[in-house]
Amino acid sequence: MQDKLVVIEKRYYELEQMLSDPKMMEQRDEWQKMSKELASIGPIVELSRRLKEINREIEEAEEMLRESDETEMDDYLKTEVESLKQEQERIQAGLRERLVQKDPYDDKNVFIEIRAGTGGEEAALFAADLLKMYSRYAEQNSFRVEIVESNPTDIGGFKEVILGVEGKGAYSRLKYESGVHRVQRIPSTESGGRIHTSAATVAVLPEVEDIDVEINQQDLRIDTFCATGPGGQSVNTTQSAIRITHIPTGLVVNCQDEKSQLQNKEKALRILRSRLLDKYISEQTAEQAEARKTMVGSGDRSERIRTYNFPQNRVTDHRIGLTLHKLDLVLNGDLNELIGELTANERAEQLKEAGG
Repeated sequence: MQDKLVVIEKRYYELEQMLSDPKMMEQRDEWQKMSKELASIGPIVELSRRLKEINREIEEAEEMLRESDETEMDDYLKTEVESLKQEQERIQAGLRERLVQKDPYDDKNVFIEIRAGTGGEEAALFAADLLKMYSRYAEQNSFRVEIVESNPTDIGGFKEVILGVEGKGAYSRLKYESGVHRVQRIPSTESGGRIHTSAATVAVLPEVEDIDVEINQQDLRIDTFCATGPGGQSVNTTQSAIRITHIPTGLVVNCQDEKSQLQNKEKALRILRSRLLDKYISEQTAEQAEARKTMVGSGDRSERIRTYNFPQNRVTDHRIGLTLHKLDLVLNGDLNELIGELTANERAEQLKEAGG
């Protein structure tokens, strides 16, 4: 913990010096970022300073106790040392809590990208089930939901669907859902009554502003085309659908759910910003994620994170070994217990690291 405090205090002094430079005021966006960072680490620095004072006071009191030969003074000094040590423990606990870094995107809105995986049409139907599950969970928590982009199948499934969830703290609750979701059930098309296993992938991306991710317009290729329905039938004859390609990374975003080309473009850019941020974060934290595989928030989408077993009405989260026999309620949006346990597990891991 001490090494982390040294780094934070050094950063605090650096920020104070930079923000006192009149030229920095001319760079408004950068000044705002630095001001927020300074405000966030300020309480940690104050606690660290108080901890140093207490450590010094304990040393002085114990030194006086060793040299004292007066009984009354000894009793006073012992009481003083005990009181100081209690405050020392409280401050150390407070520092461990504050050293658990808050995810800067926790308060953001999110995009939930759901894609059918192995299992053909059954996987697409499962993707539709997941869409319904997240929509109901969001509504139960007073979040606003909208389908941003979709690629439906003829029998009610989705090859791909993107759900937008708006509300403070949406990302903090839903970020643990990224990964492979597996379903075990008898498909409606199965006449022999055999249980099939299918899968869908989920990616939860925080929605970010221009200030978070800057996009150079020269790096974009924007194509327009006619929106189409589930079977390829033309929905309209206007070029309202948008495809944006980010040339440096090769990321492609399609959006056709709105009738207006401008609205589709705005939605596509919102999704692109989130995907670019997600790509950047993934690359920056690859080594860290490798060293912290036990952490539930790694967001590794190649990892099978949960199994939904219909015959046993069971849902199992493999990251924390939690099994609940209430699959029907979970699929109806009752994710509170799962999300609560995942959050608590990650918090415990972070506190363990902070105390190191």
